[in-house]
Amino acid sequence: MDKDNLKKRVNQPGMIPLIHNYCDRWCERCPFTSRCSVFAMEEENPTPSGAKDIDNQAFWNRICENLLDAFDMVREMARENGVDVDAPISEEEEERSEAARRNAKNNELVKSAEKYMDLVENWFDSAVDMFREKQEELEMKARIELPGSDPEAEAVDLNDIIEIIEWYHTLIPPKIYRAVFQEPLVLPDDEYFQSDADGSAKVALISIDRSIAAWMRMREHLPEKQDEILDILIQLDRLRKSLEKAFPKARAFKRPGFDD
Repeated sequence: MDKDNLKKRVNQPGMIPLIHNYCDRWCERCPFTSRCSVFAMEEENPTPSGAKDIDNQAFWNRICENLLDAFDMVREMARENGVDVDAPISEEEEERSEAARRNAKNNELVKSAEKYMDLVENWFDSAVDMFREKQEELEMKARIELPGSDPEAEAVDLNDIIEIIEWYHTLIPPKIYRAVFQEPLVLPDDEYFQSDADGSAKVALISIDRSIAAWMRMREHLPEKQDEILDILIQLDRLRKSLEKAFPKARAFKRPGFDD
């Protein structure tokens, strides 16, 4: 897609500006895809067969093409607003940016989110046999038509839980990283001003809320794993409380479209 088509999509009537900046990237479950310019561009340029394979050169070519178009559009918009995007970055600015990246990477909130991500991945790695046994149990219930049970509904619910946990466990760390990276910026003293840091923190908080709810449901399906799941829930709850303390205005952030 060239930059003219990209600009056309962004400015198309009915689109919600910047909605994609504060979403969870789960397009299949989003009620606003028809009003998202990023989703519209993806639909207009569907991913070729095999392009999601990171070893497929077509995938990287497509990513590069889309980024170049986006950069061109940003540069054009900057020039229209009198911003010289080609001005050299000073050594002081470069050092400040690098320091911000280091601080964000070493931030305790980011480390805690990464610890949660590792906990989830290790838990699922160790639960392969357990899930196989659970599948066999549900298949057995279906065969004998055990009274008072609904193995099909149970399987659907369990699959939904797994999808939620797996989706959000990798989203939480980068959203928190983005929040803490932006947080040191000096912000206007305006009660109506919304910072990008708070917006990113809110997406992380929503992801944590949904993950906690999913793990609570997981405990109901797997009572034998309650202690292990409780450890994960404690980690998540501590992360949630710490994030709320660090970004007290995050919950009140109005995400375009979602919170209107």
